[in-house]
Amino acid sequence: MALTGESSRRWAQVLDSVAGMLPGTAVSVVVDGAEGRDAVFADRLAATLRAAGRRCARLPGAGPPAGDTAGAGPPGSTLRGTPAGPAGQDIADAGPPGRTLRTPAGPAGPDTTRADRTADAVVLADGPRWRAAPLAQAWDVVIWLRGGAGEDREDGADIVVDLQDPAWPVIRHVATRLADHGRWYVTENRAFFAAKAATWDAKFGDDLPAYAQAVAEARLPPGGVVVDVGCGTGRALPALRAAVGDAGVVIGLDLTPQMLDVARARGRAERASLLLGDARRLPLRSGCVDGVFAAGLVMHLPDPQAGLAELARVTRPGGRLALFHPSGRAALAARRGRKLRPDEPLSEGPLRESTRRTGWRLDSYDDPPHRFLALATRE
Repeated sequence: MALTGESSRRWAQVLDSVAGMLPGTAVSVVVDGAEGRDAVFADRLAATLRAAGRRCARLPGAGPPAGDTAGAGPPGSTLRGTPAGPAGQDIADAGPPGRTLRTPAGPAGPDTTRADRTADAVVLADGPRWRAAPLAQAWDVVIWLRGGAGEDREDGADIVVDLQDPAWPVIRHVATRLADHGRWYVTENRAFFAAKAATWDAKFGDDLPAYAQAVAEARLPPGGVVVDVGCGTGRALPALRAAVGDAGVVIGLDLTPQMLDVARARGRAERASLLLGDARRLPLRSGCVDGVFAAGLVMHLPDPQAGLAELARVTRPGGRLALFHPSGRAALAARRGRKLRPDEPLSEGPLRESTRRTGWRLDSYDDPPHRFLALATRE
């Protein structure tokens, strides 16, 4: 796929970020997922690494040759097979706009990567066959690409990149050993939601009654101060205003300016205050709100328990918390081609424990196919 303009810059930003997250020592990396796009991503990552002056051995994309995978990783070993892709293959727009990067041809035959066996070399493979046959005991870094079926296989990945829109990649998860959240979370989440803001309501607009019902069940105090954290296009704001009445205060907070712009354009901010901010570091003083509404928030936080602690910090004792999503967890997972695990942050057991640890009492947990709603009280 040829990339131009903003798409090219987005690809360059993601590839530069991923390349910068890889350890500076010799490292083995495998790219998996997205059904056929793994090789494209690996080629572009290899080109980005080489353009930055780092040696990169690109293993054959078909998978390890039978009986000839041992010793492929550490410096001083022999890597068999030729680099993936034809000589001089274009990796379109993998670098900055206007620059075309090409993969080096390399000599044919065995031991093609002798020049790359240095202390800082990257050995890069792609596909499920390579992932299942690590070069040593395990791959140093596993990169999973979302964008196809079988997303339950992303479990255990060190870096997750969303490729559901191939022209707009977004980093969705990074292991803390590779990069702290501050290096990627804000930029990548804004990139993810900014691209969806204009069409968000058209895709999800029919769930407004579900939002109103969730707000009603939260039992927010009339005249109270409530904040919708991760408010998006403001679908809960009218219901929150109705709950607290004219004497109350409604605040909508979101990380993405484009989402707040849509909320204003829809007229949902006429009786609410909108704030641009990060749910992990709320621009609110401690104990200042009577209720928190959070729709689809926790699943996007890199540390859900830390996020619940921050929501607790700004909530008065006795205040209410509503964690909501307009479809149940099992239905949402099925649409994404993955299976639910009992240890996920929003599973009832883990959520009950994490709320307890962060100063909440979980009062109710409801997860039928048509919605998810967990209600808690600040202790």
